[in-house]
Amino acid sequence: MNSRRNYDIAFVGLKPGNHEFEYTIDDKFFVEYQEQDFRHCTAHVKLTLEKQNGFMLLKFEVGGKLEVICDRCGNNLPLELWDEFNIVVKIVDEPDVMNEQEEDPDVYYISKGESHLHIADWIYEFINLSIPMQRMCADDEMGGPHCNKEVLEMLRNLEEQKQPSANPLWKGLEKFKDLEDN
Repeated sequence: MNSRRNYDIAFVGLKPGNHEFEYTIDDKFFVEYQEQDFRHCTAHVKLTLEKQNGFMLLKFEVGGKLEVICDRCGNNLPLELWDEFNIVVKIVDEPDVMNEQEEDPDVYYISKGESHLHIADWIYEFINLSIPMQRMCADDEMGGPHCNKEVLEMLRNLEEQKQPSANPLWKGLEKFKDLEDN
């Protein structure tokens, strides 16, 4: 059985109401996609699908952990994942036209003839969106067990060297700095 089929939901056979699905995601899941900038992913995705007449509401809860490279020191940094995402799937006659015209990224259209909903791409997207843009430990955790202390020391030295030095070319011009235009 193809592992991608694990992420197909046969919604036609579901009764109206709430249905829950759970997925455990690891690094093998991402092989089908381009190379990732994280590793050692252990994510848990809980999907609540609320089926109604003509549409479905999908609520994804992403949790787990993975490892990224710290933007500050370059060491491996473990991160906790937690986020929620909602998608509305509407069942229509012309889904291609509707998807092209739709401006809301949380609304998706499928054909009335569809019987399965493929959610792997959404899981991929939501795990990536759960990772913070700035990947570094908090300032109060800096210098902790995950930090490269040599790099942090070099950054401190560079910061100290950046202190403004008195440039003789600018001497005397400071008095004009805060003048208003008349």
